[in-house]
Amino acid sequence: MTAPLVAAAAAPLSPRAFAAVLRALASHWRRRPFQLFALLLGLAAATALWSGVQALNAQAKQSYARAAEAFSGGGLDVLVRREGGPLDQAVFAQLRRAGWPVSPVAEGRVTVADQRLRLLGLDPVSLPADAGLALFGAAGGARGAETAAPDAGPVDLLAFLSAPGQTLIAPETLADLGLAEGDRPETPAGPLPPLAVSPSLAPGLLVTDIGFAQPLLGLEGRLTRLMIGARAGAAPPPLADIAPGLRRDAAAPEADLGQLTDSFHLNLTAFGLLSFAVGLFIVHGAIGLAFEQRKPLMRTLRALGVSSRDLTLALLAELLALALLAGLAGVALGYVVAGALLPDVALSLRGLYGAQVPGSLSLSPAWWLAGLGMSLAGAGAAALAALTRAARLPVLASAQPEAWLGEERRRLNLQTAAALALGAAAGVLAAAGQGLVLGFALMGALLTGAALALPPLLALLLARAAPYARKPLLSWAIADARQGLPGLSLALMALLLALGVNIGVGTMVDGFRLTFTTWLEDRLAAEAYVRAAAPEDAATLENWMQPRDEVLAILPEIGAETTLAGWPVEVRGFVDHATYRDRWPLLSAQPEAWDRIGLGEGVMVSEQLARRLEIGLGGLLTLQTPTGPWPVEVVALNADYGNPKGQVRVALPEMHARWPGAETGGYGVRLAPGRTDAFLAALNAPGGPPVGRSIDQAALKRLSTSVFERTFAVTAALNALTFAVAGLALFTALATLSGARLPQIAPLWAMGVPRRRLAALELGKTLVLALATALLAIPLGVGLAWALVAVINVEAFGWRLPLHVFPGQWLSLAALAVAVSALAAAAPLLRLARTPPAQLVKVFADER
Repeated sequence: MTAPLVAAAAAPLSPRAFAAVLRALASHWRRRPFQLFALLLGLAAATALWSGVQALNAQAKQSYARAAEAFSGGGLDVLVRREGGPLDQAVFAQLRRAGWPVSPVAEGRVTVADQRLRLLGLDPVSLPADAGLALFGAAGGARGAETAAPDAGPVDLLAFLSAPGQTLIAPETLADLGLAEGDRPETPAGPLPPLAVSPSLAPGLLVTDIGFAQPLLGLEGRLTRLMIGARAGAAPPPLADIAPGLRRDAAAPEADLGQLTDSFHLNLTAFGLLSFAVGLFIVHGAIGLAFEQRKPLMRTLRALGVSSRDLTLALLAELLALALLAGLAGVALGYVVAGALLPDVALSLRGLYGAQVPGSLSLSPAWWLAGLGMSLAGAGAAALAALTRAARLPVLASAQPEAWLGEERRRLNLQTAAALALGAAAGVLAAAGQGLVLGFALMGALLTGAALALPPLLALLLARAAPYARKPLLSWAIADARQGLPGLSLALMALLLALGVNIGVGTMVDGFRLTFTTWLEDRLAAEAYVRAAAPEDAATLENWMQPRDEVLAILPEIGAETTLAGWPVEVRGFVDHATYRDRWPLLSAQPEAWDRIGLGEGVMVSEQLARRLEIGLGGLLTLQTPTGPWPVEVVALNADYGNPKGQVRVALPEMHARWPGAETGGYGVRLAPGRTDAFLAALNAPGGPPVGRSIDQAALKRLSTSVFERTFAVTAALNALTFAVAGLALFTALATLSGARLPQIAPLWAMGVPRRRLAALELGKTLVLALATALLAIPLGVGLAWALVAVINVEAFGWRLPLHVFPGQWLSLAALAVAVSALAAAAPLLRLARTPPAQLVKVFADER
């Protein structure tokens, strides 16, 4: 009997016959539109969350590229004062006349509309061609304004150089300030030249001619540095013969924002992948159920001569069409999700790394194509198992439940073995894994292994509970739950992943909040913090504060920038005062560490710098200073949360001696109790000292806490979206299975069990499975939290947080999971409770 069928199936189908097969397969979706809706919605949600995260990453990385292209210095060497600080402008003319290809730079920070922006003063005429400033064309102003203008882009060099000049500004910065092109916003030192939009400029940066920038920065007649361009012609005279007070340094590297923020974007990508995987559970469940319900149809098609290859091709063609439709919707929805989350991402990157990211999306066609590609790949991955099972079964076996049951048992055994293997791999990675990628591999192994282990664990729990069921109806309910577990397993796995990630990330964030709040209480010990309007005003400000009776102590800090192992490092000089000895949070310290720091015999190093350099207490650190290398011992380690740079803290006298040109960074002011408001009012009153910024301790704590909360707002949003998708997976699974439940429920009704009681039993089974899943998610979440604080956080940010647990959070999430499950089950159970008796009777007339 089977030989003619196999022979007939060997010939490929004609296009007309293939179209007929497609129409036959598509008839299933017309009869069950909710299944089609669930499949499309699941795939669209998965694609939306993935593509939304990628849109956020793409926008941020585009901003980093603009920042690097706008002004990178091109790796040029620079000339600076040997003692540090600004240099005299006259030396620029001396060096140019001597043949040195130098160009002046004046750089600093200005306050515009309560925002601190970077102001860069340049000379376009002498700017080296390889300085990296794209605003003035490929060859800069070296060709002269007349020849540079045609290909210089949007910048009008004549308007840029001539009074009143121009201030180039990115469109995003202009919008953030609430200003318009041509405005002249005020700074503490006077108005800026009229604003002119430059789309290629990085956010947060202002560029103007150096002659207009110097008065605004308090650098009249002085320069920050001189860039050295490519030399043409004969070598100029030695620097020591012309300007012995200068030294030649390699260009101080800007913080590589792409490198600094890699961990942040990797975290977002991991969330996107997780959300994508959770969404695919919906797709997998819908496709698996459709295959199960179409077994008689596939049997008929095979018996009519459709080969396994042609049937598989038809199923793939159907899947491709559905994936393209859902992918288009998902990518469009992902754009909306990214637009909603972008402001929080921008604030997080600005607060954590000082990175300026615009608040609007600008995406390339490659992003849209990548989203569609992920939709196709996801649909293929979700359908692979079902396609393989259908293709490998014999022609007449596809209608036999025993064949499918045997395949299901083999799949469950393989799933259990894979879960054990992934658990072992997670153990190995936890014991020996190092690095950010291995950290995420550890998390992936934990999540995947736990998801694969869930169905066997639930089946085991139900099997152990069966002997304790004393009533027949309860015994039936447990047996029926075990039988229906394969249909719900994917939805429950999605719920487990969502709950586990929520517990893990929530534990990390709440633990970080607790640690961060305690750290702020110790770190912000002074009652007020003030900064002079300009470096030269620091002495005036200090002289004004010194005689006031409410001032108990003035704690100045001066700072300088350097690099260690290619990483930007802040060197901070501070006074030896009881405020620091009593309150400063140290992670570890040698005996008499404070005394040794005060004597200049040791330094304090931040945790992230110590980890980066692999140096501990007693280690020798060599700092490059203007007066020469300084080898010094590390005597204390301190936490410095939220700082993307490393930090070295030294005694103030040592700082003055080794960095003679370092500028005062600000003052912490210890005040008498209850006198803070009066002090700040007098400080900012007309006729007071020149103040750039002043803030009290409470306001600074509120600001820091606000930045912290906004930093994790994106994480919380992605957590909520993932949980919502898991709830949707449960809802679609229950809804699509409700029709298939009639053959199991109808006999009980026929024996006299009321429909409402049957609905209550169904609800009870769902809630018990959801509660068991929530309880199993707790150890998974704690394991993820440990991986986050002990592995991911250390590798990504350089500090390790203590692991705190919050049982109240677990209980609330378990209750939420049960509530979501109840809501997901409500609609199909309500339909069951209202099912007419005639429909239940029809079950006994079916072929089944």
